[in-house]
Amino acid sequence: MEIRKVQVTGGSSYVISLPKTWVKTLNIKKNDPLGLIIQPDGTLLITKKVDERQEERVIEINADTTDTPTHLFRCLIGAYIAGYTIIKIKSRNAISPSVRRVSRKFTQVTIGQEVVEETDNSITIKDLLNPVEMPFDKSIRRMYLIVKNMHKDAISILKNGDKTLAKDILSRDDDVDRLHWLVARQCNIMSINVNLARKMGITTEKAINYFLISGIIERIGDHAVRIAKNILNFIDEKVDKKIIDTIESASNLALDIFDKSIESFIERDINSANRNIDSLTKLASLCGKINTLALQQKAAIAVSIGYIAESIRRTGEYATDISECVINHLISEKTYRSQKR
Repeated sequence: MEIRKVQVTGGSSYVISLPKTWVKTLNIKKNDPLGLIIQPDGTLLITKKVDERQEERVIEINADTTDTPTHLFRCLIGAYIAGYTIIKIKSRNAISPSVRRVSRKFTQVTIGQEVVEETDNSITIKDLLNPVEMPFDKSIRRMYLIVKNMHKDAISILKNGDKTLAKDILSRDDDVDRLHWLVARQCNIMSINVNLARKMGITTEKAINYFLISGIIERIGDHAVRIAKNILNFIDEKVDKKIIDTIESASNLALDIFDKSIESFIERDINSANRNIDSLTKLASLCGKINTLALQQKAAIAVSIGYIAESIRRTGEYATDISECVINHLISEKTYRSQKR
């Protein structure tokens, strides 16, 4: 760290000299404009980037070096999450049909990505989304509502026998993934471009908290899919009504914990988050009861019911993880409201 003393000129202007090495590295000349950004912690950021437009970041992916279409797809998702605004897929030879299919799939499952140019041996994908138009809180709320309804519909398959809902649940899980990838992408862009944090009115620390919570919600969505798949394993079999009722009760409690976790997050309520974590004990007891009742069923049915109980329990546990994120974030901010109970 370099220590420099503040000088006063003209009786009212405070001046500090810039490090010569930094000036030369960035090729800063006399009368060049510099941006000054006051950070939430009181530090001052000096940047040469005064243009408000999003900086283009380009990455090239060699299709010839990827072993399978799946590997290529993972690379594209990685580039998307890393915050690249232009992705170029190139090949020494003509782009194969499988690579073109992967590029189309990628643009379909991500938000804001479009193919803007194609040649015989290259595909260019560009980000057309303004990050400011998709604030973190809206993404989190939407993920929460989608996942909550996925879970409710999975249980309704058990009660009503509507197998078509399972396919719809899988489709909605893709929507949750898309939103989670978007939150991860925006979080990474903010770590590179501090101007974005300012324009979105959010701190980097809060963005990281949003990312952690979106990841938890995405995992809850995965368990809703597992519940639906396991119910389909015995949907045509006769199951004791007491088991179905207990599964429904446990599911309702898990969703109640999920609801209250999101509520404590939105309301910034540390006391509600703490009480919510304490409610997990009752859910664990109900899930244990489901496993005990399942022993009276055929072995194959009992196994699937056991997996359902496990997913319901994990849903509640992940929901309390959200409450823990709320507590940790509010404590770090030291701005939570003191409430009388």
